[in-house]
Amino acid sequence: MDHVRWGILGASRFALSDMGPALHAADGGDLVAVASRCGQKAQAFKTISPHLDLFDSYEALVGSDRVDAIYIPLPNALHVEWTLKALEAGKHVLCEKPMAMAASDFDRLIAARDKSGLLAAEAYMPVHHPQWARVHALLAQGQIGKLMHIEARFTFFNDDKGDIRNQAALGGGALRDIGVYVIGTARFATGLEPTDIGARLRVEDGFDTFADMQARFGDATYSAYVSTRMLRDQGILFHGTEGVISLQAPYNGGVHKEAQIEITTASGELRIERFPTVRQYDLQVAAFNRCVLTNAPFACPLEFSRGTQEMIDAVLQTGERID
Repeated sequence: MDHVRWGILGASRFALSDMGPALHAADGGDLVAVASRCGQKAQAFKTISPHLDLFDSYEALVGSDRVDAIYIPLPNALHVEWTLKALEAGKHVLCEKPMAMAASDFDRLIAARDKSGLLAAEAYMPVHHPQWARVHALLAQGQIGKLMHIEARFTFFNDDKGDIRNQAALGGGALRDIGVYVIGTARFATGLEPTDIGARLRVEDGFDTFADMQARFGDATYSAYVSTRMLRDQGILFHGTEGVISLQAPYNGGVHKEAQIEITTASGELRIERFPTVRQYDLQVAAFNRCVLTNAPFACPLEFSRGTQEMIDAVLQTGERID
């Protein structure tokens, strides 16, 4: 195999606007197929690649010998089912986050991955962005002294009852949609796991619309909130004894704002490192392709995703309900 032939399972708006173009443009792969039960939605992907094969069922695409890897942007509650089916059919899988509804589901995914010898991973793009590799390095080098506190936020407003993010049965809720970002990036940057987890939640119709979380990462305290009922915003900072690291677009660099790292030192110096042209979805797909083609390591294995889901589970299970 000299390149990875990609198929998309489902014709979501995000797949059309972001991941479809990335699958087609990233080094080492091509988008060759889309499956949708709505032919009109599938036809729209021809704007990415006019020669796409279009399938009218997910089963047909999963069984096609013209596809090597499958990207899954289906509703959250369907991720485990279709990842397992794709692996059983001999396909590599990149599945949208959250890849599972509970940490225990990852045990099944890991077992299926290992049995198949294929790559299966969550589409968690921040860890492929160079700003996060840089933050990890800065913290490891002690550039801000001893890390004392982490503070993060990610919010947007969406009260559309027809949106899958607002449907409990399909795995909706703020934590599953965007909580993965404020939790997973803190884990990635520090290399630590959260302890002493506490939270307060606002819940509507069986799913969370706001989560205010506290924890510890080693000796550092952690505070973060996510919401799907607040004005769009995002940010994260790492506060140490000798400096502060702050990111203004940690999760949607180039979309929310320009991706950049602000580093404030004890002397009052402010250094800014900018990443204006980075396309993190392309980098994510290129990394996946390299792993498939050369067995290169992948930055977000299932074991990493399981760790983030463990904290989400803890927050959902033990968080205090507030008005």
